[in-house]
Amino acid sequence: MIPNWLMQRAYLTPQKNALSFKGESWTFWEMKERALQLAEKLKGQGLASGNRVALLGASNPDMVFMIHACLLADLEIVMLNSRLTAEELHWQVKDSEAVMVLAQDPLRQLVRPDLPILLFSEVEAGRSLSHTPQEIWEPDRTITIMYTSGTTGLPKGVRQTAGNHTSSALSSVLNLGLEEGDVWLCVMPLFHISGFSILVRSVLYGMEVRLYEKFDASAVANEIREGTVTRMSVVALMLDRILRELEQQDQVAHPAFQTMLGGGGLVPVNYLERAAERNIPVLQTYGMTETSSQTATLAARDAIRKIGSAGKPLFFNQIKIKGAISTGDVGEVLIRGPHVTPGYIGHAAAEDPLQDGWLPTGDLGHFDSEGYLYIVDRRSDLIISGGENVYPAEIENVLASHPDVLEAGVCGQAHPEWGMVPVAFIVKRGDMTAETLTAFCEGRLARYKLPKAYYFVDQLPRNASNKLLRRELKKWAENKA
Repeated sequence: MIPNWLMQRAYLTPQKNALSFKGESWTFWEMKERALQLAEKLKGQGLASGNRVALLGASNPDMVFMIHACLLADLEIVMLNSRLTAEELHWQVKDSEAVMVLAQDPLRQLVRPDLPILLFSEVEAGRSLSHTPQEIWEPDRTITIMYTSGTTGLPKGVRQTAGNHTSSALSSVLNLGLEEGDVWLCVMPLFHISGFSILVRSVLYGMEVRLYEKFDASAVANEIREGTVTRMSVVALMLDRILRELEQQDQVAHPAFQTMLGGGGLVPVNYLERAAERNIPVLQTYGMTETSSQTATLAARDAIRKIGSAGKPLFFNQIKIKGAISTGDVGEVLIRGPHVTPGYIGHAAAEDPLQDGWLPTGDLGHFDSEGYLYIVDRRSDLIISGGENVYPAEIENVLASHPDVLEAGVCGQAHPEWGMVPVAFIVKRGDMTAETLTAFCEGRLARYKLPKAYYFVDQLPRNASNKLLRRELKKWAENKA
């Protein structure tokens, strides 16, 4: 059995800071009182225990309170990505069979008129119905549903249970540790597993969340330099921008800053080395929507010794490489553990996510001789050129180490002789030519791995959490061919 997260936390440490945002802060008791008030308002709107609602909002305190209100009201939450189009959101709401869309007022235009909708202001103005939250949750209770980014086919609604989220948070703290004054800086969107998992850790650990509505590299760099936050989650693009801010002023992280979790894809080794120079321990982590965030994370003591590794599986989790016989063999990463989703909803409800008890991830990786996991790339992004395997992430790693490359994305492009060849899309700084990059990569990459074309662009296609979308790059490459 799992205690109701917020009710238990408000009982244990009522006066401890739970949330801060633009100079305002709330204790766990204040958060519980606000969430309970909203839960009774939701009940007053006719929402019953077990109902599934779709939640559309920004990363601000009102969204945090509404998330907790839905949980106290015993509702399942479909977390909607506010950066999708109205058509994409409509499809997800219909597929999920949500009985209602709860939307922050400024996002009203994203909800088509044929969908049942309750604005946050309407919930606030409505009547209340007395409600006593459950004290104990069953581990298999569905807490959230998040749609995958849809790398192949239609997006799938992934169920994430109380047991999934709880085991993920407990595994994480066993690896990272916990300090009395920990403050987790959250710049990841709350509708994404990386952002939502920070809220879960907060109520389970009794830890403050410093919330940002949008990523601001300058402000984040100041927080890290001044020691007002101790931990943070980023993707590679965010890390690079934070480092550039610190490098411009030749500043380092405050000793109070403990951990930078790098997820959402491979972090270039050059970024990790630059972070070490700024006293920022970046721990590469590996996880996905189906695993309620982290499955493996590098331990702080191994940050430099095993640079580039995603570490070892967290305490309750298991990882194996499909078909691997010897150390270093590359194959698909398979995952098993209590953090793995029990299944999907909607059109994919009949699909079992597991094969013989293991979750196939679609990622390629290998273990070293000490059992540390290295993620090579997405299986779907693998480029087979003249019979040789080419991994885009390896090329991106090299390109990212050039001082005038702001961003790099690599994918395969059809070629009449080699079948496929790698090509690179570059966001550059200053004057740069394809010849410059070719000369830079020669000697760092085997000849068959050298990009056969460079396309200079203003920005790369990314999803809501700033993860590079190579499927979009492939479309760009087709148009260039």
